[in-house]
Amino acid sequence: MKWTNHPPKTLLQRSFLFGITGIVLCVLALLNTQFQVLQAPMGPLNGVGMALQLVGLSLAVLVIRQRKLAPEIKERAQKMIVVLAVGLLFFILTL
Repeated sequence: MKWTNHPPKTLLQRSFLFGITGIVLCVLALLNTQFQVLQAPMGPLNGVGMALQLVGLSLAVLVIRQRKLAPEIKERAQKMIVVLAVGLLFFILTL
């Protein structure tokens, strides 16, 4: 089944899960580079976190582009886009 065939609520839930997982991974990488808890390179972890945030952002955009959306779903998708875009921009600028 393609991603475009799923209902908007399911896509928003997946967008949230991908986004929050990406944010957590990027925060872990950022904290480890600051406090040096693990002696491992954090570049790959940071890259995976940003990729997950991009996937979450693209799912939220996919929801907002659908026709005949309920106003509350459209509002939730807009909030998700803003939060993920700001988070992604923050983690790009902290590199």
